[in-house]
Amino acid sequence: MKLLYITGNDGKFRAAKLILPEIEKLDIDLQEIQEINPKKIIEAKLNEANKLKKGRFMISDGSLYLEAIPGLPGPLIKWFEKTIGNQGLFQLAKKMGNFNAYAKVIVGYMDNQDKISYFEGEIRGKIVKPRGSNGYGWDEIFQPKGHKKTFAEMTAEEKNKISHGRIALEKLREYLEKE
Repeated sequence: MKLLYITGNDGKFRAAKLILPEIEKLDIDLQEIQEINPKKIIEAKLNEANKLKKGRFMISDGSLYLEAIPGLPGPLIKWFEKTIGNQGLFQLAKKMGNFNAYAKVIVGYMDNQDKISYFEGEIRGKIVKPRGSNGYGWDEIFQPKGHKKTFAEMTAEEKNKISHGRIALEKLREYLEKE
């Protein structure tokens, strides 16, 4: 049975396909609950997808966390971006006097028995003034530890070698190989 990656983001899909070549994209509009726990968001989406169509599904939820405000923005990053934008996030870190941050993604996988498994990837870094035009979302303000470029200044290949998404997807791949 094929593995369907539920996403409307072509960039995420292309990056995931490099690690899991067998996946197929399923672009369906699912309700996103507002929750601070990304696993609950993923669980709700997978259960909704499973009601619409039977199959094996995966979905990912990416978060950005500022060390200065524990737990935030987290999975609410989309709303922070819509309200204060990346420049506002940089200014927030600056006002707090702490630029340390980490990016985290959780990939949820639902097998054909409706069991959900989670795979996490995390990368530490810092918040910087917006730079670069590649990527999406907050890529222009996140500079991974040990690198001089933001995600948005990196090519897709450079980012995919070190990204939090790659870490989580490789864990999923290892799991699927044992299945």
